[in-house]
Amino acid sequence: MLAILDYKAGNQTSVLRALSALGIDCEITADPQRIAEAKGLIFPGVGAAGQAMGELESSGLDRVLAQQIAAGKPLLGICVGCQIMLDYCQENDTQTLGIVPGECRLFNSSWTDEDGVPIRVPHMGWNRVQLSDPAERLFAGIEPEAEFYFVHSYYPAPADQFVLGKTTYGIEFCSFHGREGLWAVQFHPEKSGRPGLKLLENFAAYCKETADAQ
Repeated sequence: MLAILDYKAGNQTSVLRALSALGIDCEITADPQRIAEAKGLIFPGVGAAGQAMGELESSGLDRVLAQQIAAGKPLLGICVGCQIMLDYCQENDTQTLGIVPGECRLFNSSWTDEDGVPIRVPHMGWNRVQLSDPAERLFAGIEPEAEFYFVHSYYPAPADQFVLGKTTYGIEFCSFHGREGLWAVQFHPEKSGRPGLKLLENFAAYCKETADAQ
């Protein structure tokens, strides 16, 4: 079973539907026992960083999450979940989880696209991810030209050694960060059609392999 963390930050249901369509056993939960029993965790989210952190801290899920990561439980952060895995977010001037070193920054609407046109903030639309390692297992079976759905005003800027993939929107920004077994994507795989579903399928397969090896 994969646990989708329920911390009142939206889009848990869309993640549940995507995983269920793939035949992957999953549930939305804030129960520490169910989270501990899960083979892997998905840390989704939409909305504001300050509100998300408030919910995590008031529920104690911030501590549960830290314990599970320390124990080696695979995790996939999505959108706001990706952002608040870092140390700090400019949105709401928020100290975040500090799982991965770095900060989350606001797009500058004075930046321009490849045609010299000022970008729109938030960034909404379909974009590619340029991987640091083409053999990255989370993207196995996904064409390099595949595009994923983004909707965000802030972008992650982790320490260089944690940057796994980049996307261009006004600037080249990190859209995929972490390390093996601890991944975070700025885009929404659950809303990205076949490439996104394949990424979720790859994550579930990794969780099963990790659990079976223990």
